[in-house]
Amino acid sequence: MENILSEYQKWKQQGEALRAQAKQAMEARFHELLGEAARLARDYQTDFGTALKPPAEVTEFRYKAAPGAVKKVTAKALPEPVAPAVPSAPNPKIPGLEKKLATAKGKVDAAKAAGKPSRNLEDKVYEIEDELRLARGV
Repeated sequence: MENILSEYQKWKQQGEALRAQAKQAMEARFHELLGEAARLARDYQTDFGTALKPPAEVTEFRYKAAPGAVKKVTAKALPEPVAPAVPSAPNPKIPGLEKKLATAKGKVDAAKAAGKPSRNLEDKVYEIEDELRLARGV
């Protein structure tokens, strides 16, 4: 009986050690892949001028390069001077969102005048206003 218990204790200790090693290996691999994904996103944005979007099932990966933060390295490993940030063109979504906002506000007013519930419509107005703030970068 003691032999079985001692074997079980050894097995349990080996399992815990293996679990700790697996955890460290997974964390290291995750950080490696995440770093590679960030580099790819930065390169894509630099080369093509737009942000690379992750797949729909990935909701937590956020990478936003600071303006002027991209530094290229020459063959001599000397950093090149970074050009000053050029003001970006206005977001093309803004006029469409403003139109949607005006329509939604009109629907809220009409619902209130008719004495109908307007809570859902008011929520839609808030959502559109939030989208508009994001599009403007405020």
